[in-house]
Amino acid sequence: MNNYIEVIREAFLFFPLIAFLISIPFILLQYHKYGSISVLKSLIIYSFVLYLICAYFLVILPLPSIEEVQNLTTKTTQLIPFSFVIDFIKETSFNIKIPSTYVKTLSESCFYVPIYNIFLTLPFGMYLRYYFKCNLKQTCLYTFLLSLFFELTQLTGLYFIYPRGYRLFDVDDLMLNTLGGLLGYVIAKPFTKILPNREKINENAIEKGKIISGFRRTTTFILDLFILGIILLLTNLFTKNKYIIILIIVLYYFLLPLFLKGSTLAEKFLNITVVDYNNKYSIMRLLLRRIMFTLIYIVIPILLFKIRINNDYFNTILRILTIILVLLFYFVSAMKYMFSKRNLLYEKLSKTKLISTIK
Repeated sequence: MNNYIEVIREAFLFFPLIAFLISIPFILLQYHKYGSISVLKSLIIYSFVLYLICAYFLVILPLPSIEEVQNLTTKTTQLIPFSFVIDFIKETSFNIKIPSTYVKTLSESCFYVPIYNIFLTLPFGMYLRYYFKCNLKQTCLYTFLLSLFFELTQLTGLYFIYPRGYRLFDVDDLMLNTLGGLLGYVIAKPFTKILPNREKINENAIEKGKIISGFRRTTTFILDLFILGIILLLTNLFTKNKYIIILIIVLYYFLLPLFLKGSTLAEKFLNITVVDYNNKYSIMRLLLRRIMFTLIYIVIPILLFKIRINNDYFNTILRILTIILVLLFYFVSAMKYMFSKRNLLYEKLSKTKLISTIK
């Protein structure tokens, strides 16, 4: 039992890394489809990922050394169905006529290992029924395939990293794991009536996505920078001409939105567009918005850095103050961009705003 707890602890320690890796595609997909991120859906998805990590770690850990595996002489497969029943009868101290043996039997491996194999996939069946809307046949099939994946992982010695399997490929495990998934399917029925279903969760997300959150705006801004960065990186392989680089930036932020009805590539993907205060698309307002943004956040800071005084001491002080003021201005703008629903200065001057195209 202590071994199981230790493995689960390691899975929890490993989970933040996996969560981080899936967060970016998860966030982008949610904003693309629904315009917002549902807290309940996030809890369900991330808890499902955590469960899968725990289950997988319980199957492969602890990892032995290659030398230990090379010296193993135990069999690698057990292909006789219901061997766990025979083992229970032969090897446990259980005697139905002697109640005092009941408690002792609970601590014997021939009892708790089959129970463990059932409980291993029980949550899987619950997730399949409640969130993934699988029927009984689908749950049975998917649970069996998950169990087969686990057993093949053991049979191949962790995908041939080891010279042979260091754990047993057991047909009983396939049966008990599949049974666990089916039990999970049955147990999940009350939850399908208590908790909101996936359709309701998605409907709420779409309704919420009709208003653009600060985090969605920020995600769009960062995604645009990432896409533009990739384009510039590829361009840099062929030319390092700064004028071509400037041209690409102008084309991306000024010309491309004219063909996408006010959206950059990131805004288009995340269902955002630029309109005037009358909720109408205006080419002139769009261009003015881009010009105001460029002037306020790029041109003016550059001009401020070019100011010089014929005194080295005061020139240094001026440079430090300029850096502080510009960084403070960027920080305040970023905070307003992320957390405030009020339009920023360049939006007010151009009389434009962002709206969600989620319907």
